[in-house]
Order: sequence, then structure tokens, then C-alpha cells
Amino acid sequence: MLKKPELLAPAGSFAKMRAAIHYGADAVYLGGQKFSLRAHAANFSENEIARAADYAHERGVKIYVTVNIFAHNRDFAELPAYLESLGTAQVDGLIVSDPGIMRLARNTLPGLPIHLSTQANVTNLESARFWQEQGVKRINAARELSLAEITEIKNGTDLEIEVFAHGALCISYSGRCLLSCYLTGRSANRGDCAHPCRYNYKLIEEKRPGQYFPVEEDQRGTYIFNSRDLCLLNRLPELISAGVDCLKIEGRMKTIYYTGAVTRVYRAAIDDLFDNWPETGLPVLDGKFMAELKKVGSRGYTENFLSDPPERKDMLYDESHLAPTHHPAGIVVEGGDSPLIDIRNPLLPGQTVEYLGRRLAGSSHRVIEIIDSEGLRLEKANPGNLVHLITEPRPDNWLAGALLRKGVQQAAD
Repeated sequence: MLKKPELLAPAGSFAKMRAAIHYGADAVYLGGQKFSLRAHAANFSENEIARAADYAHERGVKIYVTVNIFAHNRDFAELPAYLESLGTAQVDGLIVSDPGIMRLARNTLPGLPIHLSTQANVTNLESARFWQEQGVKRINAARELSLAEITEIKNGTDLEIEVFAHGALCISYSGRCLLSCYLTGRSANRGDCAHPCRYNYKLIEEKRPGQYFPVEEDQRGTYIFNSRDLCLLNRLPELISAGVDCLKIEGRMKTIYYTGAVTRVYRAAIDDLFDNWPETGLPVLDGKFMAELKKVGSRGYTENFLSDPPERKDMLYDESHLAPTHHPAGIVVEGGDSPLIDIRNPLLPGQTVEYLGRRLAGSSHRVIEIIDSEGLRLEKANPGNLVHLITEPRPDNWLAGALLRKGVQQAAD
């Protein structure tokens, strides 16, 4: 019998967590202010983690906390107390990569599930069996694995298998990158990556300063390490059939709009597949889901190693990202028929906003007037403004937490 996989979404901040939960995440993952591999995310204090856990659990959503740095001796002085605080907050699991942290966590919180981070590089069945023997409940499979290899690990262990289905790809093997530390002194393996894989590069020979060799794609140089983003949306039927337990979205550093919009598409796609799964064979995902996903900014998409090793087409050599077709317009703060909107990009009367409902439901609304929270009419709403929108058609019971977007082709400022 097919099992619906858990949809795991990133929570780089409390607001991002709310967006993920609003659009149907089964679980979210977040990091504390220490011991987490996203040093520049908003991250959560210990009190905020407890608050986030309460918020998630009230809505039937699980919460996993990343404790996934590669630790030094000095890190262990504060770790026991931190782990105890996570136990008190009743989080649902720890995401760990360092064996020392794992050992401490098992001794400190013996009943708390441990999920193995992709940073641990599980690329084969024997490695997975080893980690199962260490008490790991779930592994995040290395991004370098094919579907066949993932299936073999699933069938050969009692582990839960988590697979990254969407998000940015690191050019280094399973994210273990030294380039950032070498160029900037910021360690990628301690959550402080400067993302040099997105830099613009040119080739120069040591004895010919100023002479740039023709590796460039255009006059600006070439983004030789810039991978397209991972997207396994169209491979969901195969992943589900293989018994994958969890589909994970990357992006704790991304925006609220990205978090909500991507979660919305994957939630709708998974549910649609299960609603229409045939008695024999695999379903084919409707093209509307990919069309919707392409409205979220990206570097273009690749399926990475799922079928074959990546090729030239899986890289984006001539620019750092693709031009977006849509921008976030706002977030519904208070719902109803006269909702209060937190504006995220400049908005003018005459422009059209799209309300993003759940399960790909949505509606378009032309902005007639913009009224601020004190009742004054605005000629323009700017990011950070809290406003009411008079639209045609009028809002129909918009939900708090929902997103609004607008097309980039509309008049800007």
C-alpha cells in the first residue's frame, strides 16, 4: 500500500514557518542560534524554538531542529544544556551530521529521534546500515544518488528515507565545501557560506596578468560553478512508488514568498497524485503544477543525479539566476472580506494582484484603491506598509497567512 510522504519545508524564521504551515507542510525544520548550518538565517532562540514547537503542534505539524555543524571540542561545553532545552520544547527530531553530537544527543535525549543530515554523505547501502546501527531513525540521502540507489537503500534497511526534492544545489560534494573558507574565511561547514559558487569567474594565466582567456559565456564572465536548482516535481510518482518517506524543500535562507509558494505547489501535487493514483502503473503529474512552480524565482531547474549524472544543461553559465516572472506583493495579516495586507513590493492602484489559495486555488484582483491602517488613501504602497486594498472583484474571505503576488511586467514604481 502506498504511503503518502511527509512534506518537509524550511523555516528560516517564524514568519516563514507560518507560511509553510499555512500551505500544507507536514513538518518544518529550523535552526537555533547555535550549532546550525545557516549562520545568516534569522534562526530561533531557545524560547522561540519552544514557541515554534507549540505553534506547529497545535496545527498537527512536526518540528525538527538542525544541530548539524561539524563540531570542535569547544562546541561541547554548551551543547548538553542546549539539547536539554530542545527536549523541554518537545521538538520531534534532531537533524545531525557529526557523530560526536549524535552520541551526546542519544545520551542526553535517548527518546528523541535522530535524523542524519545530508552532510553525512550517505551514498550507499552499507553506510545506511551503519547509521541504522547507531540509532538513526531517518537519513537524508546524499544528493548524488540516483533513484535506483535510493530505492536500494530503502529496501535494504528499516530507515526512513528523506530526499531533497527542491531547492538550491551546492556545487561541492554533498555540500562539503572548502571554497568559501579559502576565498573569504567564512566556513560553509559551520553555517557561514559566502556562496562563491554563484560568483562571476574568468580564467587568467599566472604569467599573463590582465589577459583573460575565453572561457566566458558573455562579456561579464562565466558562472562556472552555478548549478541550476533542484526540482523533482515531475518525478514525484517514482519517488512515492519507491517508498520515500519524506520529501524535503531546501531554503531556510529564502523568502517567505518562496517558502509558501513552493510548499503550496508540492502539497497540491502530492495530494493530487494520491487522489488520482491508478490501479496499475504510475500516474503522470499534470503540467499545471510545473507551470505554477515556474512562477517562483529560480536558477532554472535540474533533476540532478536522479537518472544520470548532471551535464552542461544542468548548469547556468551565463547568469546567476533567471529573471522572475512574478514578484511577491504582500502577505495577508488579517483575513476576511476586508483583509489587512503587509506589502512586500511596491504596489500601485491599477495593478493586479493574485491571491494564492491552497491546493492551487487562486483569484486575480485589480487594485482600485489602497487605504492605510489609519484610513488614508495612498498613491503607492511600499514594502512594510500595512494596508487595506479596494479591489475588483472584492476579496472573498481571504485567509490570514496567504500570499499575494503580481506579475513583473506591470508598471514598476
